[in-house]
Amino acid sequence: MKTRLVRSMMLAGLVALAACGNDESKIDELRKELMLANPAYPYQPYMTPLEQGYGYAPRPQLYTNGGYIPVNARSAPVVRREPVYASTTTRAPATRVVKNTKRDAIIGAAAGAAIGAVISRDRVKGAVIGAAAGGLLGAVIGNNVDKKRVPIP
Repeated sequence: MKTRLVRSMMLAGLVALAACGNDESKIDELRKELMLANPAYPYQPYMTPLEQGYGYAPRPQLYTNGGYIPVNARSAPVVRREPVYASTTTRAPATRVVKNTKRDAIIGAAAGAAIGAVISRDRVKGAVIGAAAGGLLGAVIGNNVDKKRVPIP
């Protein structure tokens, strides 16, 4: 029974291997068909940004007659007025970030040592591992989470 199963698995593997030849043109065609079938990644041949309309292309000069601009192409005169200030803004006081990395590392190490000593069979080894893990976790939390913004005097 076991040899029959092994033979049937080998036969299935050989059939799959024969069906998946290394013909590059078929692989490229299959890849294009799969890309077209997937709506998240539609197949698009490469176009440069200039062809897509995003690039800079030099434009022809409109008036090459020595700087003469027809009257209808001139802009309206600019009227300069005093700026209107709708509201006055006040600056926020300068602040600095206070991080509690050392304090939280010590708290985490103490808590980790206590938990490690209670949970582990070998109390000393558990306390050491717990203190290391708790100290590391406490330092990460103190550095990244426990932050305060204090105004600079």
